[in-house]
Amino acid sequence: MELPFAESFRIKMVETIRKSTLEERQKWIKDAKYNLFQLKSDHVFIDLLTDSGTGAMSDKQWSAMMLGDESYAGASSYYKMKEAIFDITGFDYFLPTHQGRAAENVLFSVLVKEGDVVPGNSHFDTTKGHIEYRKASTVDCTIDEAFDTTCNHPFKGNVDPEKLEDVLKKSANKITFIIITLTNNSAGGQPVSMENLRLVRQIADRYGKIVVYDSARFAENAYFIKTREEKYKTVPIRSIVREMFSYADIMTMSSKKDALVNIGGFIGMKDENLFRQCSVFNIMFEGYITYGGLAGRDMNAIAQGLYEGTDFEYLNTRIKQVEYLGNRLMEFGIPIQQPIGGHAVFVDAKRFLSDLKKEEFQAQTLAVQLYLESGVRGVEIGALLADRDPITRENRFPKLELLRLAIPRRVYTNNHMDVVAVALKNVFERRKEVTKGLKIISEAPIMRHFTVELDLA
Repeated sequence: MELPFAESFRIKMVETIRKSTLEERQKWIKDAKYNLFQLKSDHVFIDLLTDSGTGAMSDKQWSAMMLGDESYAGASSYYKMKEAIFDITGFDYFLPTHQGRAAENVLFSVLVKEGDVVPGNSHFDTTKGHIEYRKASTVDCTIDEAFDTTCNHPFKGNVDPEKLEDVLKKSANKITFIIITLTNNSAGGQPVSMENLRLVRQIADRYGKIVVYDSARFAENAYFIKTREEKYKTVPIRSIVREMFSYADIMTMSSKKDALVNIGGFIGMKDENLFRQCSVFNIMFEGYITYGGLAGRDMNAIAQGLYEGTDFEYLNTRIKQVEYLGNRLMEFGIPIQQPIGGHAVFVDAKRFLSDLKKEEFQAQTLAVQLYLESGVRGVEIGALLADRDPITRENRFPKLELLRLAIPRRVYTNNHMDVVAVALKNVFERRKEVTKGLKIISEAPIMRHFTVELDLA
């Protein structure tokens, strides 16, 4: 008999979490203006708001932190991080930053100017925010299959080469770089194939454009290349990673995902001149170039985490837990983005709450209902996150309206996933009773979803 699947780690420390009552949750979510970002963490039972910085570090990472060198300049921790980044990604130059959006801020201060156009595959919130803040625009070139949650395309994160070519032909003089998000978060944690990465590189070369990877979940992307792309079945994860990055000129990284740490990020570059230009902004915004807003102990943890995050057994454990939750939801008939992605399960709120108007923010309404049912906190990836058009100031309604259930790394057991699945099943069974959505009371001019205030419609 084949042995059952088991996690590739054992638990060494635990943290108590508290269940709440429905009456408590009703008060708390109302006080939070129906914005789950505004809830206190101890008002949440199972927290699937994000997988960013919410994972559990290993014993080796905690040990590495004790050896952190806190020198302001030239710390040994910087060189450990530099060595790990080069070893795993092949990038010669790097700048540490305090997190991924900081890396974008530094890099885009060099690369993006007013009137620019930045094509890519479903730019995520901070990426789009930093671009639009500089009065530039984005063009989504993701393949059409990504927007059909019932379609089982193995690489829904792929760039459509015809869409990309069309943008380049029309706006070549306004385009400095193409950005690829690995994995494609907004489309449901969907991977990009190696074939597609290679094709984008070829197109970029024809037009003389730079290729940038938003690499927060690059290791999960490599796992899907290994398990879904026949040519790479027997290729080690780190060899796949090296080839992936060989097709890029620059990478930004939120280390809070696949480097398995609670804070940190970096920019990887192959061009020394770009490194020098970015260094100016890194010093202005983050700190000196050998610490970039990070403590030495954090850089040590990132260096160790990059190796752990690119280990196949770890990745297999991580992604199988996400699959477990997704499969439980499908057993209950709950509509989700298929195939199941790498870091989260994405529930199709349009199909779940089909009687609700899009103007009443279906995914946010569903997130609130799930919280009221069980104390589980997810996050909306839909019209609130899509924000307003920077020119017309009209709400943008994206093709996908999703509730993301992002699973922290090495934190919860499958018993917790069962709670989430049954809670959502209970909401699904009473979905016809959800006749009112939400309306905006107050919002910020950009990246509003973090602080927006809502009320019942």
